[in-house]
Amino acid sequence: MSAQQDRFVHDRLPPRSAWPQLRYDLPELQFPDQVNLVEELLDKAPARGFGDRPMLRSSRITLTYADARDRVDRICRVLTEDLGLVPGNRVLLRGGNSIGLALAWLAVVKAGLVAVATMPLLRARELGDIIDKAQPTVALCDIKLLDELELARQDRPVLGTVIAFNSMDAPGSLAVRAAQKQGDFAPCPTAADDIAMMAFTSGTTGKPKAAVHTHRDVLASCEAWPRHVLRATPDDIVVGSPPLAFTFGLGGLLIFPMWAGASVYFPDAPYTPEAMVTMMRETGATICYTAPTFYRQMAPFARQHGVGKLRITVSAGEGLPDATRQLWKQATGIEMLDGIGATEMFHIFISAAGSAVRPGAIGKVVPGYTAKVVDDDGREVPRGTIGKLAVVGPTGCKYLDDPRQASYVKDGWNYPGDAFMQDDDGYFFYQARADDMIITAGYNVGGPEVEDALLRHPAVAECGVVGKPDEERGMIVKAFCVLKPGYAPDAAMVKILQDHVKSSIAPFKYPREIEFLPSLPRTETGKLQRFKLRQA
Repeated sequence: MSAQQDRFVHDRLPPRSAWPQLRYDLPELQFPDQVNLVEELLDKAPARGFGDRPMLRSSRITLTYADARDRVDRICRVLTEDLGLVPGNRVLLRGGNSIGLALAWLAVVKAGLVAVATMPLLRARELGDIIDKAQPTVALCDIKLLDELELARQDRPVLGTVIAFNSMDAPGSLAVRAAQKQGDFAPCPTAADDIAMMAFTSGTTGKPKAAVHTHRDVLASCEAWPRHVLRATPDDIVVGSPPLAFTFGLGGLLIFPMWAGASVYFPDAPYTPEAMVTMMRETGATICYTAPTFYRQMAPFARQHGVGKLRITVSAGEGLPDATRQLWKQATGIEMLDGIGATEMFHIFISAAGSAVRPGAIGKVVPGYTAKVVDDDGREVPRGTIGKLAVVGPTGCKYLDDPRQASYVKDGWNYPGDAFMQDDDGYFFYQARADDMIITAGYNVGGPEVEDALLRHPAVAECGVVGKPDEERGMIVKAFCVLKPGYAPDAAMVKILQDHVKSSIAPFKYPREIEFLPSLPRTETGKLQRFKLRQA
């Protein structure tokens, strides 16, 4: 039943024997064999009562669901009529979060094409790697970000056409082309297992991988965490910092609001912590998505100015230190909604909200998924024991032409690469990335636990903890700290912080070395790049 004539992605998926189990155990996870996710979420919005409700907002314009559909349909016609693209062709998308990027993504997928969204800060070399992997023939690029893309395509003739968006009058721009088209584009009759998108991992461990997701995958994600944990309503206004090129951002700032009939506000300029707090109040935002570090930086401004109508704050992308959770709660009165997801799984699969939150825990497994903590042989370990997380559910890892599939999927289970402990009540406690566990003199130490202790000291703005090879102990705990203004990065501060950690958690976990840095290496999505700290 596949509608995708171009079989490039299909032909480069792992063999079926290497796929994860895909379970659709709940009634809401049953989908027809033929389904287009944009048709379900956008075209059917009027039938669900959302047609005249706001969908996409900015300081200059607000588009209803009906308005957005008309604009998406016009872009679909540009892609298929002007550019001659056929279902299964890849389209590279490049831009910061904006209404223009959201409309372009939806049009690509509605037309049966494969969306390949890229982070706006990527340079030519990184874009070139993605072009080499995905082989897009067309790119839609924010007019302000053309330079690096033009450099990347100089010796890559496969990318034959680049069209600028977020320009209403530039000759040949997407807006000018679309204005000459009629709406009412019939959605591509994709099979549920036709490819909707590929998402490149954010590079916390080195070279990014391309995770492939189908129309069914994205719709299944809507019926899991958003339905059972987030519980957004049509009255919600959503804001946040994660890029739409990152699945945390794509779900939180486009797909899941559409599923709920809610709206999203995209700012004109990149966020700063103070600007986000101000914008929340001015726009009446009720839901926010960002990473733990940003919440920590926003907390003093939230305490000073208030957060208006904000009612839900979602943290994901990296481990949430309990110190940051409590700091945010003290500043706003809001209990953070934590979650762990993965690009390979599309979105969050362990989480808890409101009264279900347990201190120190991420939460319980989201309905639709099953998770366990296992040893190196895949056997479940006793509750209270640290091991590796394994997950199955309605989504799972399918890398594009990558031998690392065998490391992520074992015996049908997805291994996101995290070390966890599960308690007797089913709550999951994050310890570290599995390859970030520090084994020192026979003891297991999770870097995030030491980071949480350090963050509770008033001198520490942010920190990262890794293991450093040591002849005597095998490894020692080493911390990299960014101090707040007014604190001296000297030997006395090292001793102060070491003593603070010893008094906060088991003394063997204290950092035997502390190095002070002006900033920490992070991905564009805010994740700490511990591999760079280890290299340092």
